[in-house]
Amino acid sequence: MKRLLCIILAVLMFASLAAAAYADGEGQARAVIGANLDENQIASVYQLFNVKRGDVKEMTVTNAEEREYLEGYVDESLIGTRSISCVYVELLAEGAGMDVTTSNITWCTPEMYISALATAGITDAKIVVAAPFEVSGTAALTGVYKAYEDLTGKKLDDLAKAVSTQELTITGELADEIGEMDSTSIVNDLKMMLDETAQMTDEEIKEQIIQIAATYNVKLTDNQINQLISLCRSLEGLDADALKSRVEEVQNTLKKVSDAKTQVIGFVEQVKKVVTSIKSFFEKIGDIIGL
Repeated sequence: MKRLLCIILAVLMFASLAAAAYADGEGQARAVIGANLDENQIASVYQLFNVKRGDVKEMTVTNAEEREYLEGYVDESLIGTRSISCVYVELLAEGAGMDVTTSNITWCTPEMYISALATAGITDAKIVVAAPFEVSGTAALTGVYKAYEDLTGKKLDDLAKAVSTQELTITGELADEIGEMDSTSIVNDLKMMLDETAQMTDEEIKEQIIQIAATYNVKLTDNQINQLISLCRSLEGLDADALKSRVEEVQNTLKKVSDAKTQVIGFVEQVKKVVTSIKSFFEKIGDIIGL
């Protein structure tokens, strides 16, 4: 009897937790598809999502919606006239962090998306950014905003979304010159200092940026520094404490991503050494038997 009661209580507790998770949105997902894709292209994107079409609610994003956030921040050539980028967004448990992967995205890296989305107020989500062919990926943020707002029923702050887009653009441009991890790290270090930089003059922020860049053995141009100063001023309109909390989560996530990449690179190098050793071995055998 006691065992039966324990089982019933466990079932009720599990059901309660599941209901709470569902109420919070955990496990729910959305697919946002570029409006200019044909049926075959949409099918290929769902394959990249590893999701069957119809299993999640599907939404559409247009080029006009993308331009709402991109114009003024992104070069016209990167915006284009068609909506191609697609996203799959799934809510995760509180504290799970961000899990971002990309397919056919040439300009924006997962690290850049993770950092920029934290600025917009998006946390604890699995996100796949994909396209049927190679695109820059700058427009994908719009789809993520749309899916996240629909999933949570909460509207993201318009300024935060605009600054998020500005950040993605600046980080991407910096990455072309200094590398993706360094550019993302520099921007996140600045976000952690928002309370301080808000009280600084532009010249003082410039000196701070130079010091931060030096810790990564990076020397920035005057234009790059001015872009970062502009981003700092934009960030001043956001809640500094809330942003700092999200950036701390991002830094932990980025460290895990960096460690994972290092392990993969190390593994690949080991495989190369093994292959080279095997090749040398057979070359020596060939020399011995006169091949």
